[in-house]
Amino acid sequence: MNTLRTGILMAAMTGLFLAVGALVGGGTGMLIAFGIALAMNLFAYWNSDKVLLRMYGAQPVDAQSAPELYRLVEKLAASAQIPMPKVYITENPQPNAFATGRDPEHAAVCVTSGLLAQVNQEELAGVLAHELGHVKHRDTLTMTITAVMAGAISMLANMAFFMGGSRDRDHPMGMVGVLLVTLLAPIAAMLVQAAISRSREFEADRAGAEITGRPMWLASALGQIERAARLREQIEHIQREGQSAEPEDSPKPAGRSADTPKLSPRDFIHKRMSELNKK
Repeated sequence: MNTLRTGILMAAMTGLFLAVGALVGGGTGMLIAFGIALAMNLFAYWNSDKVLLRMYGAQPVDAQSAPELYRLVEKLAASAQIPMPKVYITENPQPNAFATGRDPEHAAVCVTSGLLAQVNQEELAGVLAHELGHVKHRDTLTMTITAVMAGAISMLANMAFFMGGSRDRDHPMGMVGVLLVTLLAPIAAMLVQAAISRSREFEADRAGAEITGRPMWLASALGQIERAARLREQIEHIQREGQSAEPEDSPKPAGRSADTPKLSPRDFIHKRMSELNKK
């Protein structure tokens, strides 16, 4: 079901991209949009893993430098029946992990130092199995393409806005329609991207539970990650309170104030934990 939903959402993203391209320059604009999308996706296909790992300053490890982590990934990869991915560690106090790579044969798994410090071996296995589930289902490529498409839609929408859309006098949407689409298209692309991401997360949870045979390992790790996120919010709140002595007319830093509501991933984590408890 999640796979079908992802396919439908990807088709919607592609259609939205081509529609905005048509607004920029009619039929020619659609072809140009398709060419840009193809070029960007080819670049993402071959280079997204290198760019992401470099951005996080991830360092490769092996059986000598990180024996416990490496052997755990090796064992889980064998259970998942996929090739052994490259293993990386990045220095970051927040507990997190991610997978990248264009296919299972060229995959990499990266964990933060914060994750290694805050979870036990079983919880770590649950998180790594979840990431290997992404690798097995090629979600890393799917999400890379989705992100590229969403960015390209925003770029084309801006072009359409400043160029005034198609110059064809018989454009069926009219100028108002063109303006509405160019304003709403980036928002729609962002919502579709988020929906695809959440769909693949639930599927990776299921795959991770199958790899370990212990769904509660990941559920426990998600609880640790949520507690770390709550602690970070509390620290940020205290820091903001410490700045409250500033004069009223002094410039405030960008971001939300202490009493401004904020959407957090906490409900999403709780939903994932609930689904894992059912398995």
